[in-house]
Amino acid sequence: RLLYAVGTMHETLGGSLRLSLLCLATLTFGFSLLRARGPALTFLNSQEALAIDEELMGPLKFSIDQLMELAGLSVACAVQKESPPCAVAIIVGPGDKGGDGLVAARHLTHFGFKVTIIRPKPPSKALYQNLESQCEGLGIPILAALPDLAGYDLLVDAIFGFSFKGAPRAPFDTILDQLRTTSVPIVSVDIPSGWDVDGAAPEGGIRPQMLISLTAPKLCAKHHTGKHYVGGRFVSPAFAAQHQLTLPQYPGAEQCVRVDG
Repeated sequence: RLLYAVGTMHETLGGSLRLSLLCLATLTFGFSLLRARGPALTFLNSQEALAIDEELMGPLKFSIDQLMELAGLSVACAVQKESPPCAVAIIVGPGDKGGDGLVAARHLTHFGFKVTIIRPKPPSKALYQNLESQCEGLGIPILAALPDLAGYDLLVDAIFGFSFKGAPRAPFDTILDQLRTTSVPIVSVDIPSGWDVDGAAPEGGIRPQMLISLTAPKLCAKHHTGKHYVGGRFVSPAFAAQHQLTLPQYPGAEQCVRVDG
């Protein structure tokens, strides 16, 4: 149908070289839209997401710091696509998602953003301590308490991941309360913190303007209404086929793909 429409346009407009190029450009744009839409993506529940992580770090021999590096890079790339360099506060939790946030902080600083890390709980594991040291080496301030959020243009929620269960405890309960009421745009990493990964958005929960799913969207992402990216480019075509995963196609060297709309 697209080919017929472009051919008709070419005949109607007269067949000149310039118009032929216009028709070709229209055709190319149309096919790019078809590729971007593609088949429906796979949405993972919490058990499926955990099983994929375990296989990546088991038989496929990825280390946790490799996965964090790729995930954090994809987060930074997605933010850079949607925002010019600005003042960003990255709020990190004590788990793997917090590690993704620390990696993203480093890359965003290299991208020209003015980054502040808010880290309420000091890390006890060497991996996270090393990530913090790398950020400190770039001059990124690390704060223990949430400052006045009005001083930032963008907030990155890297607090709780898909394995988090139960009600948030102090100090993260208070932090999430502040994120619920702020007017500063929020970008959530993988899932919005405080959401049930297998359920709907909680009443009164945070409402990020942008979500960056890692590996594949989780079930709760179906209830996200803002911009949506997928990143974390570490799944091979064979692995995706084995697990019947429908994932976005990454053009060229892209580390993230926008999948909403």
